[in-house]
Amino acid sequence: MPTVSNHYLSALPILLVAVGVTVAFVPLARWLSFRLGAVDRPGGRHIHARPTGRLGGLAMMAGFVAALVCLGRGIQDWWQIAVVAALVTVLLALDDVLGLPFWTKLAIQALCSLLVAGVFAITISSVSLPGLALRLGWAAIPITVIWLMGMQNSINLLDGVDGLAAGVVAIVGGVLYLAAVNRLTVEPRQAGVILLSAALIGACLGFLAFNFAPARIFMGDSGSHLLGMLVGVITVLGVAKVTVALALFVPVLALALPIGDTAYAIWRRRRQGVSFAHADARHLHHRLLALGLSQRETAVTFYLVTAILGCLGLALFGHRKILAVALGLLVLALGLLLWRVWHRGGLRHHRLVDPPAPGVEPPRA
Repeated sequence: MPTVSNHYLSALPILLVAVGVTVAFVPLARWLSFRLGAVDRPGGRHIHARPTGRLGGLAMMAGFVAALVCLGRGIQDWWQIAVVAALVTVLLALDDVLGLPFWTKLAIQALCSLLVAGVFAITISSVSLPGLALRLGWAAIPITVIWLMGMQNSINLLDGVDGLAAGVVAIVGGVLYLAAVNRLTVEPRQAGVILLSAALIGACLGFLAFNFAPARIFMGDSGSHLLGMLVGVITVLGVAKVTVALALFVPVLALALPIGDTAYAIWRRRRQGVSFAHADARHLHHRLLALGLSQRETAVTFYLVTAILGCLGLALFGHRKILAVALGLLVLALGLLLWRVWHRGGLRHHRLVDPPAPGVEPPRA
């Protein structure tokens, strides 16, 4: 297990194994996508130009699990986490192939979350507020299930632009890694969180090599739910276990964009009288595309904002001096990106067109 003096080097091998195995499995996942018909074709809400396989989650799962099996056996609950990662990926791959109803996917989310909290006993057992330490008791299981399901849905709804979800989760993994490093001297169990975060980052980076615009493969529901589950589980094992005020604020702030976008989507669809499962083109990444940003620029904008918010969270967690500099540089980079797009006349308003609600005929051209 790593110590403060060698945690960077000790986390590097597991990251590299996750990257290498993911990269090696992507061609197989792509071949399997076309073999099984799990392919997104151009047209409708799809903004890509060619048929693209959507079983990339299998490659990320292979990279993450292989990293744990090879170098993560010292992590507490490592095999339980590997089982959950494989289970959620395989079950949601069925949706990528068959197109399961929304409620079936919700049941799979609940089942896998209950496995984590109820069977493997990985739960948010307490919440510490200023002047108050609250033990959750029996409420730990339902609260953990809600947290894990929320993470899965947030990342799933975020996955709408090439490279967006994988890049954002890699950054969030870095935030969780640094938060764990900061607690390592007073809480040795954070060593396992460091390795888990490194494996998650590696799986995302390996997949991003094929998924950044123009994407050659999509992660599909199997990949987005895998990433959401892993972020949720690592958070529960990491900063959520720390008995200090505002500990949960770190991952929540880093994930503010997808969490906020999910909350707004629920409110928006409820107001429109349609199901939460009804797809639309009004997520934040769709709005950035409608302003004229390219897919790459949209993804990079999300990366920068996520990193900035993560820096703010980590500053509250103890990383202050170096992160103050990083925060200034990230704000500057985001400003330069937006200036570049504006200067070239790229911010152009386009009409957002939603798919018709169930039972409603689409408008004719």
